[in-house]
Amino acid sequence: MDESSKSVLLDDRDIRDTATAEKYLAAAQEAEKNGDRVSAIKSYEAAYTADPDHPEVCFRLAYHLDLVGEENEALHLYEQCIHTERPHLNALLNLAVIYEDRGQYSKAERCIRQVLNTDPNHDRARLFLKDVLASNNMVIDEEEQTLLDKSAVLLDTPVTDFELSVRTRNSLRKVEIRTLGDLLRVTEAELRSFKNFGEAGIEEIKAMLSQRSLRLGQALDKQQSAAKQAVYDQLKTDTGSNDEVFNRSVNELGVSVRARKALAMLNIQTIGDLCLKTEPELMGVKNFGVTSLNEIREKLTEMSLSLRTLEA
Repeated sequence: MDESSKSVLLDDRDIRDTATAEKYLAAAQEAEKNGDRVSAIKSYEAAYTADPDHPEVCFRLAYHLDLVGEENEALHLYEQCIHTERPHLNALLNLAVIYEDRGQYSKAERCIRQVLNTDPNHDRARLFLKDVLASNNMVIDEEEQTLLDKSAVLLDTPVTDFELSVRTRNSLRKVEIRTLGDLLRVTEAELRSFKNFGEAGIEEIKAMLSQRSLRLGQALDKQQSAAKQAVYDQLKTDTGSNDEVFNRSVNELGVSVRARKALAMLNIQTIGDLCLKTEPELMGVKNFGVTSLNEIREKLTEMSLSLRTLEA
């Protein structure tokens, strides 16, 4: 190959004509000085065609296309500029701006951090990073709010909109459960304590909720969790017991089958869970009578424990 032409063979398809590229680069720079952006872009495009791997040509063409609104082409060229051994810092910054405008905050952050890895004191990059991180957090907050809004709409859906039998709908209406949210704020044990509810109706409701990855009493979990921990801590102080005792299974109490079924309805799995319950809560469970209550009292007393009592 003629050395004076400064052409470099890349493969069978691509040839870099560096001499031509330099000629058009000079013309483009002259046009820039004269404020003739249209001519500058034409010359940069010609230089890029001659030598697509020329870093300065690639960046200046991207920059001017970006200024005239050709963002998609500028994006492509900026991305080419940064995929080199020593990426053009301004290309990284300008690319980050485009990414941020498109809501691609993770990509924008990566570009800015790449600048700071090269120049940790780069003032513009440091300020821009703060903006990108703030925008990213704002989007996350907005997404969370959107999910909350959608959830609120779902919870406000009347139970009559779901596929439930007329009898079950009427039973829910009689106990003033009118929305899906109302159902999530009531436990299975509470439903069973209402006269209007039979086994079939409860199973029907549970199946409907299960199809939506929901369950009875679900909305109570968070508020009960904090209250539960506070009562746990107080119980441990009052009784001198520790987590090991409270974490033991209620099956270790050795109560009757009827009492165990009642505890299962209340989702009481550990001795600690049981100590959080009051006598009225246990007595509210269908088929749970005084005999079962006395049985549980005795078992807890043997362990120097008791059911929770309400403050007057």
